[in-house]
Amino acid sequence: MTAPENNGWLKVVGLGPGPEDWLTPEARRDLAEATDLVGYFPYVERVPPGNQVRHASDNRVELDRARFALDLAAQGRRVAVVSGGDPGIFAMAAAIFEALDDPDAPEAWRAVDLSVDPGVSAMQAAAARAGAPLGHDFCAISLSDNLKPWDVVLKRLRLAAEADFVIALYNPISRARPWQLGAAFDALRDIRAPETPIVLGRAVGRPDEELTVTTLGEVRAEQADMRTLVIIGASHTRFVARADGRRWVYTPRHYRG
Repeated sequence: MTAPENNGWLKVVGLGPGPEDWLTPEARRDLAEATDLVGYFPYVERVPPGNQVRHASDNRVELDRARFALDLAAQGRRVAVVSGGDPGIFAMAAAIFEALDDPDAPEAWRAVDLSVDPGVSAMQAAAARAGAPLGHDFCAISLSDNLKPWDVVLKRLRLAAEADFVIALYNPISRARPWQLGAAFDALRDIRAPETPIVLGRAVGRPDEELTVTTLGEVRAEQADMRTLVIIGASHTRFVARADGRRWVYTPRHYRG
């Protein structure tokens, strides 16, 4: 006898940084068609009300969340795993594939109809608000040492600075990690000039959004929190004066380091 068709699927959905205008049509459609939403509490709460069953959990159980979502999809549910920003950048897409990569993963998981819906990333949103600081080569580094040693974080940061990349810093600071951002700024000051442009984009796209444009010589770690995306300019990143006295930040497409 032929086994009944399993019409379940799993979509890893990027919600963007905040406003509904930054939610892609693909993500909006998949959220509406899902029977189940799985994700970190604040992200699940951002999804407009619907008929989905909501499975919200804490921020440090990504792998458990991935396994749970794969189980639901294997049972025939239509599952949307939600992440803020883009789900492939320091987020749930990697956790889903890590769960699949486990040698003991059930075969039913590998048969799940799985795809990733890209979203507007936090660094794109902060860069757009500031001007065009990502106009030339750039990299993204997470300052969290929860999943990698701090000496690795610091080594990558220094090498990126020496290579003259624009650097986007994710997870810069939290109550559990209050000192790393200050240490990162100190390390960068050994390599980059004090006048290097710095952008601090906090809660970009949300009602409490704050954008700070400053320099490496003036920036302080306490100006950021966990919802802040930090952009460190390259040697040729520049300020452009605005009529209201504020400044745009951009990195020219040509390189004259």
